[in-house]
Amino acid sequence: MGRLTQATILIACFAGAAAQEREPRYVDPGKPGQPPSDAIALFDGKDLAAWTRKDGSPAGCEVSGGAMICKTGAGDIFSREKFRDAQIHVEFATPAMPDQKGQLRGNSGIYLQGRYEVQVLDSYNNPTYAMGVVGALYGIAAPMVNASRPPEQWQTFDIVFRAPRCSGEQMTHPGTVTALLNGVLVQDHVSLRHRGKGCPEAGEPGPLMLQDHSGFPNAPFTVMKFRNIWLRKLE
Repeated sequence: MGRLTQATILIACFAGAAAQEREPRYVDPGKPGQPPSDAIALFDGKDLAAWTRKDGSPAGCEVSGGAMICKTGAGDIFSREKFRDAQIHVEFATPAMPDQKGQLRGNSGIYLQGRYEVQVLDSYNNPTYAMGVVGALYGIAAPMVNASRPPEQWQTFDIVFRAPRCSGEQMTHPGTVTALLNGVLVQDHVSLRHRGKGCPEAGEPGPLMLQDHSGFPNAPFTVMKFRNIWLRKLE
């Protein structure tokens, strides 16, 4: 038998390893504007059955024209579904509030596991501090760019969330967030910070939370709209 070349050995090893790998399962991506086949629908334009207030009472938002309408005073709402790693899709529209500026204009937030806020704000021609711009990981990282659309137009967040990992009270990985706003990358595998939210709490599943921006004096009346909210739990 002739000598095996290094290339032949590498090809044989690769072929053997590839033969042991499982082919990826199929996921129907759905028609444009629809969630993929393995997504969990949190709001499909019909009702608020998947949402609740923190105390378990019915969500204070309304449904109209296929959108979730959340007015100041409705309260924060939480998904009944809890998750660790997930791909999350949320569409939102901020109101036109020309008499307001900065953090008072179209302010809300998407909280991952109810803990880590992805900022929602009317940031179209509306200067504010860097970690308060739409797409910021509030208190953690400013967005790479401001990719906002004008108020009253529908906008889209696509978020990949990798939850923190805990071993008892020891954190073995802080967790990360990658986010696209209107198809533009604004957070790129950013590590989380855990001010007072250490292990084991940080490693537990949590809900998606939509923020009612009403917990401070003189909060302006704000009407936020959301639609087409879903998540995929990641393997």
